[in-house]
Amino acid sequence: MLKKFLPLVLAVAFGAQAVADEADIKKSMESKLGARVESVTKSGYLGLYEVFADGNIVYTDEKGTAIIVGPLIDGKTMKNVTEERMKKLTAIKFSELPLDRAIKQVRGDGKRVMATFEDPNCGYCKRLAKDLLKLENVTVYTFLLPILSEDSVRKSKQIWCSSDRAKAWNDWMVEGKAPSGREDCDTSAVSKNQEFGRKLNISGTPTMFFSDGERVPGAMPLARIEQKLGQSK
Repeated sequence: MLKKFLPLVLAVAFGAQAVADEADIKKSMESKLGARVESVTKSGYLGLYEVFADGNIVYTDEKGTAIIVGPLIDGKTMKNVTEERMKKLTAIKFSELPLDRAIKQVRGDGKRVMATFEDPNCGYCKRLAKDLLKLENVTVYTFLLPILSEDSVRKSKQIWCSSDRAKAWNDWMVEGKAPSGREDCDTSAVSKNQEFGRKLNISGTPTMFFSDGERVPGAMPLARIEQKLGQSK
């Protein structure tokens, strides 16, 4: 009878120990990093644990004697393990985005969807805005996320208060025609986007999300956007 149940007892005990280890590592790393740790997971490499905190991945051993920062590469496949994990850990549910706080642009049948978080004074965002105009059969939701300056906040409010937000956005981002309208309408969407951006750990613009929830920080070539939109249908 004992032999029959021993494997089960050992499995439960080992599982409990693993949970305890991860909890200890979480507590220790929060103290060392000074940030909230979202998750601690065995990496499968060299006994290291993956620690996801403040939108970043670091690695440590079970005793926290070393902290490794940087990409983890699989020696056999040369695959960037950290990059693949980041895609999963930073993904969202597209359906949970507050789309009513975004500028909506529909071209063609609008079946393909994506969302961007952008600052009106971001140079890379202006380049992206020009590229996105070349897309067909797409719906683009642009969240105004002023993080660069007070002028970014003012421009975001003026664009949001415009009678045609999409036109005001493209006039500025593509044509360089600065918004000149009022900025005293209900601009709570802008401040809520700033709060939401912090919640999602968005630290730079542009940041894009596709319908499958994948996050892409920074600039992305138009051809890659087209490819991603095709994959996300």
